[in-house]
Amino acid sequence: MTLLVFGRSGQLGMALAAAEPDAIVLDRAAADLSRPGACAAAIRHLRPQTVINAAAFTDVDGAETQPDLAERVNAEAPGEMAQACAGLGIPMVHVSTDHVYPGTGDLPYRPGDPVHPVNRYGASKARGDAAVLASGAVACVLRTSWVFDLQGHGFVQAILAAARRGLPLDVVADQIGGPTSAPDLARACLTVARQLRAAPRSGGMFHFAGGPDVSRADFARTILAAHGLPPLIRDTRTDPALRPARRPMNSRLDMTATTEVFGLGRPDWRRPFLLLADRGSSPHAA
Repeated sequence: MTLLVFGRSGQLGMALAAAEPDAIVLDRAAADLSRPGACAAAIRHLRPQTVINAAAFTDVDGAETQPDLAERVNAEAPGEMAQACAGLGIPMVHVSTDHVYPGTGDLPYRPGDPVHPVNRYGASKARGDAAVLASGAVACVLRTSWVFDLQGHGFVQAILAAARRGLPLDVVADQIGGPTSAPDLARACLTVARQLRAAPRSGGMFHFAGGPDVSRADFARTILAAHGLPPLIRDTRTDPALRPARRPMNSRLDMTATTEVFGLGRPDWRRPFLLLADRGSSPHAA
């Protein structure tokens, strides 16, 4: 299939480019989500067979001070993409987030559960999800959590950088979720995209997240152990006063529907770290 991907510079966009070398993967210079109509124009010009939106304003704290930009990128632009796809009969996969849920309790959220974001980032993503599904396009919204990669920039690299300074790290132990590797998420997006072309009725709201569920503190310990670094992690509790945006405490996502419709199982997020440890802590070897 001719695949068009938005979001080349992000972890997921890079993983999609690696997994599907023939895909057209656009960066901000080619399709600026902050500019009204830019992405829809790219779709109409390129006329791909399938679209994956891996782009987003992901600065959770930044969305508190730049709500208009977050709304533009996370809500309005995906809606415009979906409308363009609907007009051309092109299926679309839109990647979303666990931040749309309130993050309370200890049960996994299901795709049909009510949204109630605790921050502006989550609110903008929820409106984007709704816009995509209301567009009339054959579309799947795939909500995920805690996306990471062994390369690039993100939680893994932040933990390593702090640990290499040799000081104990305070990491919250009361936020629980399923870390999701960008390569696993990329493969899931491609599987969903292919099935949307083959069976257009399989669209809707779905989840995809790694397992098992874990605290951020224990996730950090796994990262350090795989790199041969001492696990100098001190468990702390979330203090809302320390960050501009609140975080969901419960980011568990139920994947039952995803498995039933797309045959996608829950990937073990620990696997790349086990491979890394076995191969001498070289991220390029994993």
